[in-house]
Amino acid sequence: MTYGTKPRIVIVGAGFGGLAVAQGLGRAALDITLIDRQNHHLFQPLLYQVATAGLSPADIAWPVRHLMRRQANTRVLMGEVQAVDPLRKVIMLAGGPVAYDFLVLATGASHGYFGREEWAAHAPGLKTLDDATAIRRRLLLAFERAEMASNPAEAARLLTVVIVGGGPTGVELAGAVAELARRALVRDFRVIDPRQTRVLLVEAGPRLLANFPEELSRYTQHALERLGVEVRLGRAVTHCDAGGVRLGEEAVRAGTVLWAAGVTASPAAHWLGVAPDRAGRVQVTPDLRAPGLEDIWVIGDTALARNPDGATQPGIAPVAKQQGAFVARAIEARLAGRAPPSQFVYRDRGLLATIGRKAAVIAYKSLRLKGWPAWWLWGAAHVYFLVSLRNRLIVVTQWLWSYALFERGARLITGAGASGVRSGPPEPPDG
Repeated sequence: MTYGTKPRIVIVGAGFGGLAVAQGLGRAALDITLIDRQNHHLFQPLLYQVATAGLSPADIAWPVRHLMRRQANTRVLMGEVQAVDPLRKVIMLAGGPVAYDFLVLATGASHGYFGREEWAAHAPGLKTLDDATAIRRRLLLAFERAEMASNPAEAARLLTVVIVGGGPTGVELAGAVAELARRALVRDFRVIDPRQTRVLLVEAGPRLLANFPEELSRYTQHALERLGVEVRLGRAVTHCDAGGVRLGEEAVRAGTVLWAAGVTASPAAHWLGVAPDRAGRVQVTPDLRAPGLEDIWVIGDTALARNPDGATQPGIAPVAKQQGAFVARAIEARLAGRAPPSQFVYRDRGLLATIGRKAAVIAYKSLRLKGWPAWWLWGAAHVYFLVSLRNRLIVVTQWLWSYALFERGARLITGAGASGVRSGPPEPPDG
């Protein structure tokens, strides 16, 4: 089938930004091709709950084809971009080229290890469903192996979890892991006591949640410490291997290390032949176009975008959604012969992070909320932004069940490495 009779819009990435572009153009006389290397749209803000057995993968993900089923002008392709040719106006997939008149790159970001990519095998990050289920497997296997450990030192190592990075993901993981160990698993084992699990949250900067007001950072640290989390500020990881991590001169033997310290953008800048910033992002123009390329927009975590005051727009879902809606309006204006909007300005929707049961923080303009009220608002906001009514009902039911009975029903160990126990303790980290 050919799509040459109407303007061709290609959107790469079915995350918050890409989906917003496609939906914003849903009634336009266009041929839209939406491409993603996965077949599902993922609600990333709740991904940590899959990683810590609070929710199942299907609770926070939806098939892209299902989401686009009523949008007759849109076809969906599952594929991975290998190159972009702006001169010929084609993108290259493994299955062949796809031509475009307008291109939107919303390809997101992956884990960044600050030049130490070899750490990835020992300290997985959290960006995809595969990441979440792999982390869940690591965490639950650590408890299983500790139950069978031949000596107390090895059991203690297996019951040590190190989380690197004190941003929202690190904070939410730390709180969820602590509650998993001290609440959900407490009656499941006979030899080990999961309440003895040691959870360390390591942050190289001077405080947690650096983008939040300082008073909320302090509250977050105190709330985590009440859960039993050890918070280490001003400490950078200098070595990481199968046995644990090294923080300067201190070696921490750990059964599980999780990475939430940095991200690096997709190769979009390389595809387009433009200079990236230090995180690999495309430094876009005020109207979110790639520099020097009139018909290509870059949004979401792939883009370095600034507000008129020079402030960098954060890499969060509301920014990507607003950018996607902006690009849809810009494309419609271009096709109608109207002047497109000249500058995207992010309308702040606030910053939210949950710490654990009945504890969260919210910063919105001059409003500061913490504790129980913030936790309820955080939950309501996340349920509201889930795509379907079915998933809203499932997530609310799961949360209420977990809240009432301290249970986590998704404690399944599946996938590679789901069986078998490592024989003998690894060597402690060196460096």
